[in-house]
Amino acid sequence: MRRGFAPPAAGEVQYLSGGRPVKKSTVTTGVYWVEIPEVDLRIVCGAPADVVKHLMRGGFISSVERNGVRFETGPNAVLLSDVSIQNGEFANLSEFPVLQMFYRQGMIIPGHPNNTGTKPRIIGAADQIHAQREYIFRGNYGLTSEEELISAGVEPDRAAEYVRIKKQFAFGTIRSPEEMIDFVTVVDEPAEIAPGVDIERVAINTYRISHAGDYLEVSLNLDAGEQYQPPYVLGQHKIKREYFSVVHTGEGDGWDINRPCMASILVFQGRVYLIDAGPSVMHTLNSLGMSVNEIDGIFHTHAHDDHFAGLTSLVRADHRLPYYAAPMVRASVMKKLSALMSFPEEQFDRYFIPRDLDMGEWNMIDGLEVKPVYSPHPVETTIMFFRAMWDGGYRTYAHFADIASFRQLDSLSTSENPASRRLIDTVRQDYLTPTDVKKLDIGGGMIHGEAEDFRHDESRRIVLSHKAAPLTLAEKEIGADTSFGMADVLIKATDVTPESTVVNLLRQNFPGAPAHEIAMLGNCPARTVSVGSILVKKHSRPETVYLLINGLVEILDSETATENILTTGTIIGERNCLFDEPARRTYRAGSFIRVLEIPRDIYRAFIERNDMVQSMEEYLERKHYLEGTFLLGDRIAGQTRNAIAQDMVEQRADAGADIDATDAVVMVADGSVEVRCNGKLIAVAGANEAVGEQALLGRDRFAMTYRARTQTRYYAVPCTVLQHIPIVRWKLLEQLNRRVRSCSAMFQA
Repeated sequence: MRRGFAPPAAGEVQYLSGGRPVKKSTVTTGVYWVEIPEVDLRIVCGAPADVVKHLMRGGFISSVERNGVRFETGPNAVLLSDVSIQNGEFANLSEFPVLQMFYRQGMIIPGHPNNTGTKPRIIGAADQIHAQREYIFRGNYGLTSEEELISAGVEPDRAAEYVRIKKQFAFGTIRSPEEMIDFVTVVDEPAEIAPGVDIERVAINTYRISHAGDYLEVSLNLDAGEQYQPPYVLGQHKIKREYFSVVHTGEGDGWDINRPCMASILVFQGRVYLIDAGPSVMHTLNSLGMSVNEIDGIFHTHAHDDHFAGLTSLVRADHRLPYYAAPMVRASVMKKLSALMSFPEEQFDRYFIPRDLDMGEWNMIDGLEVKPVYSPHPVETTIMFFRAMWDGGYRTYAHFADIASFRQLDSLSTSENPASRRLIDTVRQDYLTPTDVKKLDIGGGMIHGEAEDFRHDESRRIVLSHKAAPLTLAEKEIGADTSFGMADVLIKATDVTPESTVVNLLRQNFPGAPAHEIAMLGNCPARTVSVGSILVKKHSRPETVYLLINGLVEILDSETATENILTTGTIIGERNCLFDEPARRTYRAGSFIRVLEIPRDIYRAFIERNDMVQSMEEYLERKHYLEGTFLLGDRIAGQTRNAIAQDMVEQRADAGADIDATDAVVMVADGSVEVRCNGKLIAVAGANEAVGEQALLGRDRFAMTYRARTQTRYYAVPCTVLQHIPIVRWKLLEQLNRRVRSCSAMFQA
């Protein structure tokens, strides 16, 4: 598990031959900078999450002044990855690079000295260009008509007012993507991206950029196991699950190179909810020692990338997360996410469980109450109030992401329209509602709030957020800043041992065992283990079986290049203790973890008394196999992996035999399998790899067939078992995209 910022290697710059000032520089893992000053071309090659922050940290973006106006330099073109997903992470998030060009470079601002008529360029394959076009359009405007707002449940009069406000933010009109951006599609032939500069694809995700007879090449492929890096270091933290608390997990904005974007985690009665999901949300969870599988839902304010991009990571859960938002926000998010991920809007519920919230009303969610309230913004946005009943009345938290300053609110209202004035007055009153804790966007500018507006706010505690620069003296008089992982406790939990949690996890692993036997195991000691501690070392014979209560455990095996993450509910070392076998892998604490320690003799006695020895041998071998696979070994909760191990069917095929993957995904245990697309050999899958992704995902246009290249043993995992596991769909989608790209028919489309 890789964390932290890895700066570019010193001196890692490639120049074209002939001494021309054309260079390629490494920005961060999987991202490069190509600059051709002669034609004023600056390409950021690769656009994963937080790429603008990496450019800032690496010095590729700086501040300049022209005609008395200060603005930023930066890229004026983006080269997309051919494959939108790499090693489980999204590779093409070009919204913030484009926003940096539009607003921080000034390329779209009327009257700005850097608004010369030149438009940002986005370069890439046809399908990626199409996806980015729609994603940026929705990210810029959200829902774009009264009809779309009405379809999302907004009253007609209110819909008309929302569109009027939206157009004011958009300098008067909603423009098509082509009016704002130049899209350059790269097919089979070189394409011109600037005078005298051509680009062509020489291999999947590898491009050649030519100028004046010379060229350089850029490969956007990540190596196996390589991950995109965050631009900041978060360290390791432990959070206590209070009865009702707010854990602060982001105080920066989309341009803050040192902190995650504004976000919070809300804890209520032991359940954990995200409030928004910005870039690098998985690194946030890793730093807190949490798996996405432990998240009970997400509350969402709006669809700008610094609050939205993490949705592409939350699909890496082993269950669909409940998604809580006002209907108009959900509709906006669905359109943007479906464009980005290239699936129909109707498939949103394959990754999330939509739970619409009534706007302006208190909505009850298992004892927690939440009220979303309209906030003017370029896209559909709500501020959110949360409350829980306790002694003396409610305890309240308000999360105000991307609000408008009072000055901006005044500019949005019109004296000719009384309804407009009433709406803006209501928004102002909502903003000033007193709460116990209120977290504010004070980013300033055209679309963010200002601290000064809340100088007389009567909330007990105000947290100032969504700002890259340090707080000013005046701002410190109004509210406080806070640090990553700090918590505001609204209702403290009583200090009791979470015995029920341990018992539930044991029952998930041994569903047929009597209650008194489960109670015996649950009486074993539990302890907290520090980051980096080794639980089981490869080749050792462990004396203890561990139940992972919370936190993350790494599975490591350098011989097979295995590096997976185990999450809550997993049992470690059971086969070794039951059959006195040496460990085949190393198990290491990837965060602060809590484990139940079951002595070997107690575990053996439990298995023997319940007549499970024979049934456990094959079952544990399957579980061990799954742990070592990329598809089903990484970030799959113990209960989910147990169910898969029970239902998978072992089969064998002679060399040359066809393998049927009509209703199942095939996991290769030993041997190898040929993958053919439209009759062409495009891949060979070996041990621990999967084939048959089309059985789960479709894509009938590409006729995939499978044949054993050697004597092969494999497991058939029914699609009915996998279809509701988002992380499996996500990984198979990445694999399918790569395989169809290898088929020449893809590039002739």
